[in-house]
Amino acid sequence: MLVLRPKAPVPVPNPTRSLFRTGGRSCLGPRAWSRPCFAVGPKLSLNSVVEMEVLRRIVRGCFKNPPGLKVEADSGGEDLFDAAAAATGKPVPYHLVIMVNGIIGSASDWRYAAEQFVKKLPDKVVVHRSECNSSKLTFDGVDTMGERLAEEVLSVIRRWPEVQKISFVAHSLGGLVARYAIGRLYEYSSTLEPLGTSGNCSSDEKIEYSKQFDQRCEAKIAGLEPMNFITFATPHLGSRGNKQLPFLCGLPFLERSASQTAHLVAGRSGKHLFLTDNDGGQPPLLLRMVDDSGSLKFMSALRAFKRRVAYANANYDHMVGWRTSSIRRQHELPKSNLLVIDEKYPHIVYIEGETSDGIHNKAYSNVGSQTVDLEEEMIKGLTQVPWERVDVSFQKSKQRLIAHSTIQVKTYWLNSDGADVVYHMIDNFLL
Repeated sequence: MLVLRPKAPVPVPNPTRSLFRTGGRSCLGPRAWSRPCFAVGPKLSLNSVVEMEVLRRIVRGCFKNPPGLKVEADSGGEDLFDAAAAATGKPVPYHLVIMVNGIIGSASDWRYAAEQFVKKLPDKVVVHRSECNSSKLTFDGVDTMGERLAEEVLSVIRRWPEVQKISFVAHSLGGLVARYAIGRLYEYSSTLEPLGTSGNCSSDEKIEYSKQFDQRCEAKIAGLEPMNFITFATPHLGSRGNKQLPFLCGLPFLERSASQTAHLVAGRSGKHLFLTDNDGGQPPLLLRMVDDSGSLKFMSALRAFKRRVAYANANYDHMVGWRTSSIRRQHELPKSNLLVIDEKYPHIVYIEGETSDGIHNKAYSNVGSQTVDLEEEMIKGLTQVPWERVDVSFQKSKQRLIAHSTIQVKTYWLNSDGADVVYHMIDNFLL
């Protein structure tokens, strides 16, 4: 039986498990000493909490829970795990998966994928569907949302002191929020151990040897070993470039107008997506996020993950363009005659293994526009680390016109054709 675990502690069969309720902004629990604790962002207003609860009840009123699935939740999101495994005395799941929704979304957007995760890997993962950035809260800006997510992740870890590894799965704007949050949660430490008991640090890091000891370098996210960082239709390069917001049809005057008015529709998030923010005279946030910036180690955090994967809609995504979601230049996009259908995953049309900028052809058309320059800088920054690209096409699907939601199976009865994409993600998940 699968159970959704709420923010508040609930009884569990395993007597060795200790749960801790988060009190305000303090860090509690036996492992709190090893985790960063910080107060972030404005507190949620009563109206915001009420809106989130109303939205959740409406969604659950429309979609009944599948047999054997018990739903218990509050405004802190939901933890999904296999209660039956715990009842039989099996080991507690050691891998925490954080799922992050996109703009105007909620925890329910990842409901189907979370259920498939736990069904396939019942004794290995606990899946948390984030709820801290729902509905209109997604207009508050990538930085504010990222700080909220970082605090929520810490509270989840305090409830699951047994977990050792962490992964992120994010949709659309949620991918940018997750990239910000891991920059906040990044930890780096080096310890000395007897020579020969650990691997060497990476070649670009300074290592000092002694006769008896070897230095061991560890990069962690919130004290856990980072494994998978996976995004679905995320505008990594923003939405400002040509055809990066496809429903504008690539028309220059519409794209210019959208850039100037995005903040009126999507608040600070709109400014961040269209690279029009200059808080304190600083460069746009998305540009700063392709490097380490002070205490925020954006690229060090991305580099710490064992794998980074970008799932991208090759067509029919009216919200996020193919280039920005797959972190490619125009000439690097696969040609249509190279796309091959996979029988097991019919909507996966192209898979590009781990590549970084050192492998890509660096020739590109720089016409001198600020947009092209910013895009190129972001591509160069993000591809300092290898990425796997998985291109998706719903061209032959009746659900193709809502590809942006179908790629994550936001609502099963409406987006069911994306199920094979979810299965592909789970089948290739690194444990």
